[in-house]
Amino acid sequence: MKNLPLSLQIWLVFAIITLCITLLLCILLPATLREFFTNEVYATIESAQGMVLERFSDETTKEEWESSRILNRPPQDDIRTVNHFIVLKENYTIMSPGISNPIEPSEIPEGAVKHLLILPPKEILEQIINEAKIQTEESCQYSGQINNRRIFYVITRGKLMGRDVYLVSYMWDTYREDLVKTLFKKLAAIMGFAFILSWLPSLALARYLTKPLVILEKRVERLANRDWQEPIKLERKDEIGRLGNSVEKLRQQLIFQDEAQQSLLQNISHELKTPVMVIQSYIQAIKDGIFPKGDLNRTLEVIEEEANRLQKLIQNLLYLTKLDYLTTHKQTLETFQLDELIKEVVERLRWHRKALDWSIKLVPVKIKADKEQWRVALENLLDNQIRHAKSRIDIELEPKGENSFLLHIYNDGTNIEPEIMEALFQKYNKGSRGRTGLGLAIVQRIITLHGGNIYAKNEEEGVSFYIEM
Repeated sequence: MKNLPLSLQIWLVFAIITLCITLLLCILLPATLREFFTNEVYATIESAQGMVLERFSDETTKEEWESSRILNRPPQDDIRTVNHFIVLKENYTIMSPGISNPIEPSEIPEGAVKHLLILPPKEILEQIINEAKIQTEESCQYSGQINNRRIFYVITRGKLMGRDVYLVSYMWDTYREDLVKTLFKKLAAIMGFAFILSWLPSLALARYLTKPLVILEKRVERLANRDWQEPIKLERKDEIGRLGNSVEKLRQQLIFQDEAQQSLLQNISHELKTPVMVIQSYIQAIKDGIFPKGDLNRTLEVIEEEANRLQKLIQNLLYLTKLDYLTTHKQTLETFQLDELIKEVVERLRWHRKALDWSIKLVPVKIKADKEQWRVALENLLDNQIRHAKSRIDIELEPKGENSFLLHIYNDGTNIEPEIMEALFQKYNKGSRGRTGLGLAIVQRIITLHGGNIYAKNEEEGVSFYIEM
């Protein structure tokens, strides 16, 4: 089923659920109805029996008994009729106004049984007599079956003309079965009608739910073909609407990445072209016997500087690619003193601008991380500070609790423009001096890989960088 269209899958689920409920009701409903109407039949029998018991009592005279018509009423076709007869407790014989003397069930001739419709067949009579013999309660409910017909009867002890008797009231199940079948047919027709009608709204609902998914499918396919200019708008607040919003965010991110990538290619091509052109032009000048910087040594120093710049740019690009790879792979971690690593990096970089004033306040902090990555991050971050500082750089490291610390680096350089600040750590961002922001992008990626956060803040004079772990 998973290979079928989603709308058809949803419709099939609704249809199967509805069908299962219908079948379950078809199985359980008849049994439930039979139980309900069985209770009703017994209630009808007991109600009719109560009327008989009210009419006859221990004070009933023989004349009243002989003139009674409630027990030996004429034949009736009403299946809801409750019939009665009396069994004497002293010898368990049947007593009825239509019988001159009490007799045993086996002594009743067939003709008499047919004539006296108040009596059930002999087999049931014998069963009733046997149950009356062992009955200990005042009144009990029983049932029996003969020739695929079920009979329900109630045996109640009482007094009649000074004798202990059992009043037996019974009713056949024909009425119950007719009620069950009639009601079940009606309910089955209603359920079948509802079952068929439910298919139409379920199909409409399936199409309603899948329509936005079909739209998203087409839009995602267009995104895969790099056609991401048209925005995705689904006027929904449910899960499908949230999915549409996520796809829209993806579209915007793709647009941003595409624009940033194009900008990166332009910037990188310019960054690569400039040192290559300088190196080529200087080498050609040397070949022609010309020294642009006055002598050979100074000219070669320019070539070396440009080659180093070119090498660093290529290394940064390769390192960013490596960091992208590490986001989905396990890192090699070790425990080391972060304060010692900061001192080591500062000592190696401070000679780039010897005139800078360094203020270093470090509290011993031990961390578990990739030491080489942190070395690269600190080198790139401090290189950025050295290039932008006017005269001073402050570094402060302090713990903020167990396994957490704050590293604050300040330089007294020019404030960062707001538009640059927003994308300062993005790898495709171009700095205020025309440099691609690969250095800070590498710092941000390393800090993020270790579960930390880095941000910058303009001060009244200068800029502060904060690393929180």
